[in-house]
Amino acid sequence: MSFTRSKHLAFIQELDGRIQKLDYWQADYLRMNGIYWALTALLLLRPELDPLSNEFDLSSPLTRTDVLKFVVECQRPEGGFGGNVGHDAHMTFTLSAIQILVMIKGLNDPRIDLDRHIRCTLPAQQSPNHLGIQSRQREDGSFSGDEDGEIDTRFSYCAISALKLLARLDAINLSTAVAFVEKCRNFDGGFGAIPGGESHAGQIFCCVGMLTILNIEIQAADRLSEWLAWRQLPCGGLNGRPEKLEDVCYSWWVLSSMAMLNRLTWIDGEKLKEFILSCQDAVSGGFSDRPDDMADIFHTVFGLAGLALLGFPGLDSVDPKYCMPTRFL
Repeated sequence: MSFTRSKHLAFIQELDGRIQKLDYWQADYLRMNGIYWALTALLLLRPELDPLSNEFDLSSPLTRTDVLKFVVECQRPEGGFGGNVGHDAHMTFTLSAIQILVMIKGLNDPRIDLDRHIRCTLPAQQSPNHLGIQSRQREDGSFSGDEDGEIDTRFSYCAISALKLLARLDAINLSTAVAFVEKCRNFDGGFGAIPGGESHAGQIFCCVGMLTILNIEIQAADRLSEWLAWRQLPCGGLNGRPEKLEDVCYSWWVLSSMAMLNRLTWIDGEKLKEFILSCQDAVSGGFSDRPDDMADIFHTVFGLAGLALLGFPGLDSVDPKYCMPTRFL
């Protein structure tokens, strides 16, 4: 199946024009993530595109000025970034904001108070609502996503990834952070969201990604890789856990983990390419979770990132640890 690059670019270009559509407002709380997904997809499709160029503003759903303004306005006074202007901060939105700033080369903008988002000026018990990354770490090394206190290895990954991009890993206790993630390892080689949680490809990406960022060797790598390799179904697509359907997004979560484990060849790359390409919307552009479903930007970016990991021609190279074009790292 042919690759409809121009359609995918048009799909990204038109995202911000969907303001009259229900799905636009249903995703209102995810706007920060959506901009990260759209920006990453655009830059993978256009390896030659410089975010500081005038051409970028003509090829993006938002201009660089507007994207930067949006990120600035999503900063919270207590630290962290919200998913939209006026929304509460969360670790996942904070990582997306930092990834956006890295890609549009906006980290040095004087309106961005990075220190506020990194450290906690008071002990957590004295400043319970402070949402700087440092204050989100618990005594056991885990991280909460926000002030509600939910613990998840996703948030461990977000914290480590964000701080590494900012060259501020010194702000947290790395040894306890690693110890907590190791407690989330299961007998099947996979990782869960919390100790005892079911192994899941998304959580495995988070744990393997975090450990790889920290240059820590992955233990029992063959057992883990075997679990991941079994995620490929006869159609070529990958699922997130046993007995589930294939989904384009796992073309990233599974494949990137295999890449970090140096076992990318354990997946049939040609069959996976065929599956991803079969999920394109040949008329309107974008990728869906499975063939003939509705395309969205979430599955579009992870479908493109999966193809990039497989060396698909014409796409920029992607870093398996961050899901960002390698040229920005």
